[in-house]
Amino acid sequence: MTETQIAGGVVVNQFGQVAITSQNSNSWSLPKGHIDEGEEPLDAAKREIEEETGIINITLVKDLGSYTRNRIGIAGEDDQSELKTIHMFLFKADKQNLTPKDPNNPEAKWIDKSEVASYLTHPKDKEFFLSIMGQI
Repeated sequence: MTETQIAGGVVVNQFGQVAITSQNSNSWSLPKGHIDEGEEPLDAAKREIEEETGIINITLVKDLGSYTRNRIGIAGEDDQSELKTIHMFLFKADKQNLTPKDPNNPEAKWIDKSEVASYLTHPKDKEFFLSIMGQI
């Protein structure tokens, strides 16, 4: 099993909506991705958010901690070949139009905070989001 470090964020706009992204057009997630060698988690989170949503100007609110989970397999099951440690941060943004740059994440949208967990594909992502929802 490969162990990887991932960073991303919960990005909230001025209307209290949260940005979510479609991964490979078959699952929904909060914007996040692999931390490059020599990169700090916060810098990786900002880069991944820009790639997956097009948002450039974001303001860090706080570190939300981390959690672990397996990658999502093709049929939605846990892929035991990769265990991810996911570092998450809370950000504020004022951009309205989401324009993903990453072809593997072709769609992004703003969702009301109360509906985010119902969109997230991986159960551990849902569990994490529900655990921090009161901090948003």
